[in-house]
Amino acid sequence: MSMVQVSEKGIFGAGETEFGGSYVSEELQQALDKLDAAFTHYRDDEAFEREFHYYLREYVGRPNPLYFAERLTRELGGAKIYLKREDLNHTGAHKINNTVGQVLLAKRMNAKRIIAETGAGQHGVATATVCAMFNIPCTIYMGEVDTKRQALNVFRMRMLGAEVIAAKSGNRTLKEAVDEALMDYAANYEDTFYLLGSAVGPHPYPLMVRHFQSVIGREAKAQCLEKEGRLPDLITACVGGGSNAIGLFYPFVDDEGVRIVGVEPAGKGLDSGVHAAPLCTGKPDIIHGFKCYVMEDAENCHSIAAGLDYPGVGPEHSYYKAIGRADYVPVGDEEALQAFLHLSKTEGIIPALESSHAVAYAMQAAPRMSPDQIIIVSLSGRGDKDVAQVYDMLRAREGELQEA
Repeated sequence: MSMVQVSEKGIFGAGETEFGGSYVSEELQQALDKLDAAFTHYRDDEAFEREFHYYLREYVGRPNPLYFAERLTRELGGAKIYLKREDLNHTGAHKINNTVGQVLLAKRMNAKRIIAETGAGQHGVATATVCAMFNIPCTIYMGEVDTKRQALNVFRMRMLGAEVIAAKSGNRTLKEAVDEALMDYAANYEDTFYLLGSAVGPHPYPLMVRHFQSVIGREAKAQCLEKEGRLPDLITACVGGGSNAIGLFYPFVDDEGVRIVGVEPAGKGLDSGVHAAPLCTGKPDIIHGFKCYVMEDAENCHSIAAGLDYPGVGPEHSYYKAIGRADYVPVGDEEALQAFLHLSKTEGIIPALESSHAVAYAMQAAPRMSPDQIIIVSLSGRGDKDVAQVYDMLRAREGELQEA
């Protein structure tokens, strides 16, 4: 029996460890009930699973490698570091796993239109991609700030035929994009499918996203057993909403010898309050229709990585923290930036700034471990989308140094 206990209404745990659920309007609940019924029916349907895995193999390019970062390992000393190469998926990130699954569900529900939210743009690109493939109109909501720092992804979405709408309220980042997507869904749910990109939101979204993303952990487990003859000692992934992390973590959750560490964005530092680390600093509360750990000051939510810039977190991660199954640690903007540059130079792999948070933690952890131990890092996406942002940051620093 799994240690992860979740009710039919999507509630993880009970009492002080209760997270998830669905706290929405009656009208929106009707739409979610319909979605829950469809997901419950099709997730165990052989024809659905066969089609899902067909597209994962033939379109996404799975399975992707579990790559031994030999030079990085040798340089750091200590544990072997393996990278689960989600960056090699079609569209360049783990997001495509979930969008393929959800678009197949949307087809079976006869949706005439798809909407989505996006932070860094990777989920938006993945949604626009599958909608183009299946010829379904789609609208992507993205915070206005994120549309500027991820302008190339905005262009990609539009090239793929999507309408991109900038959310201009509040911080104009991921939280506001989710706000506007939920409002659209509530108003148009009769013919619209909301393809939510992370393991957040009201039930059934956290379970649905975990189901489609668990291919990451299942593959990583089988590949580690094949390469090393045993399970890893430590698995780690960046956590914003938490989809790539829950995809890696869930298949290992009952393997007690495997330590699980999620890495949250400490931004400019936890003491500054300018970060996006609800599991490290927040308290249980309700956001976007579900209960999870939430930052006390959501207005200061910040990360160098647009995809991690969210003041809440998935309810399953909240549950793992509450029961002590996983640890959640902070990594700041500067540490993530240095890991971004270091992995690029050491292994010839440019990671997403989101993934760089997990790389930074692995670089800290490996030297404290023995050479016969194993770390698996979810390399959730590639850094092409971030190169212009990093270039501008480094140029600005050079200018500051010259002026000094």
